[in-house]
Amino acid sequence: MIGAFLFVSVFTVYGWLYPGYSPTRMFVSELSLGPYGWVQILNFVLTGALILAFGVGLSAHFSTGAASRTGPALIQGIGVSLIASGPFTTDPSAMFGQSSIQGVVHGVFGAIVFTFAPISCFVFYRRFRHDPFWRPLSGWTLATGVVLTVGIVVLKISQQVESGLFEWKGLVQRVLLIALMAWIFTVAYRLRSHYRTTAPARRSPP
Repeated sequence: MIGAFLFVSVFTVYGWLYPGYSPTRMFVSELSLGPYGWVQILNFVLTGALILAFGVGLSAHFSTGAASRTGPALIQGIGVSLIASGPFTTDPSAMFGQSSIQGVVHGVFGAIVFTFAPISCFVFYRRFRHDPFWRPLSGWTLATGVVLTVGIVVLKISQQVESGLFEWKGLVQRVLLIALMAWIFTVAYRLRSHYRTTAPARRSPP
């Protein structure tokens, strides 16, 4: 929960405060450039570590059945990729066309995040739709997966200078990131509520 909220809050507020930065035209990763780039670098690392820990928690919770291995592994992969995206900063205004070594590495891990994100939703949807406790999130999970899939295509198109979306590529990316983080936040909240509800029962005397 904290990781998802932290990530969106930091890149939103920092984007407002960063001189000359355009949230609609520039990518979130570009906040890592410049004299105060350490703020976004740290944001990547901390968020990635928290999502990695969340993935470990999911693995413990979903110990058997559908998505018990693949789902948590995908979330952990997203966490590791976010951590790596911090120190390996992006090239200016590039996502798919990195040129420097660190930019290429950043692009690879960024591609992993955006690839694993919709797959994670579809994998967990298989589990949620058959699990009474998680079924309320099944529709949202499926919808998030579809939005992310379509959005990634739109993001790719927005990279083209001749496309009408070129000046809006930063906004397109933000929609995807917020959709992903909102889903992670909701799943984490649901998981937390489960353990808060069952904890008193575990502590009660026989």
